[in-house]
Amino acid sequence: MTPAAMARSAHYDSFHAARARTGLVTRLYAEAMGEDYPGEVGASSSCDWPLLGLLTARLRMEPGQLLVDAGCGAGGVGLWLARALAVRVHGFDLSPVAVGQATARRARFLGSDVSRACFRVAELERTGLPDGRAHGIVCVDALGRAEDRGAALAELGRALVPGGRLAVTRALRRGADPAWQEQLASAGLEQERLDERPAEPAMWGRLYRLWIAHADGLRHELGDGPAERMLAEAHQVLPGLAGRRAVLLTLRRSPRPQSGEAAAGRMPPVATTERTPQ
Repeated sequence: MTPAAMARSAHYDSFHAARARTGLVTRLYAEAMGEDYPGEVGASSSCDWPLLGLLTARLRMEPGQLLVDAGCGAGGVGLWLARALAVRVHGFDLSPVAVGQATARRARFLGSDVSRACFRVAELERTGLPDGRAHGIVCVDALGRAEDRGAALAELGRALVPGGRLAVTRALRRGADPAWQEQLASAGLEQERLDERPAEPAMWGRLYRLWIAHADGLRHELGDGPAERMLAEAHQVLPGLAGRRAVLLTLRRSPRPQSGEAAAGRMPPVATTERTPQ
């Protein structure tokens, strides 16, 4: 793990450990999302009921296939999808604390069939996944935190079976020309669908304002370190939300091996890295 990844891992560890001690963060997410909040999932992301519906439709997975939850956090999204789609799930995250929480939640979603889910520590650019085994991958609000988004896309594309799909949330400035086409080509992926998420920026606006309004409570419940990082994020991102466009991007690995792919067993390197807000 790189030094930068280790630093992020420590930050995520402190957040997930602190959140487990209090219900305040969950209550603020629920208030910001309203009836769209999937309480059982309990994600620290923009995952709402509309997104869960889109993910189930866009992945087109069959029972028993393998789903990867990339940047899984405490595992709620991947476990919910594993139950809904009757698939296996392999999740990974930078935070050992989050991975432990995800592992502990398996029985809540899958009952006695916990062997259908496993979670471990890994980076988006260095997943350790075998070539061409995942039938579907979800990456919710995690790609923007990768050190190199292009390399992360190539790594996730490498793990897909031919014809497999990657569903990833993305954000960019309104009116901006998406810069991911070259990355997709380098990763052996093609864009299949682009679903707009028009309610996502407003949800973050409500949530960030709630964090700021409950600053003292967050410091008391979470501790100064995690709370101050949340508040810094809120103050930094909130002014730009009016110009934010949020989408779910569904990508597909070509059903036919690309030239040289069968021999090399992996995707070609990525030439560029896109820098857009997440």
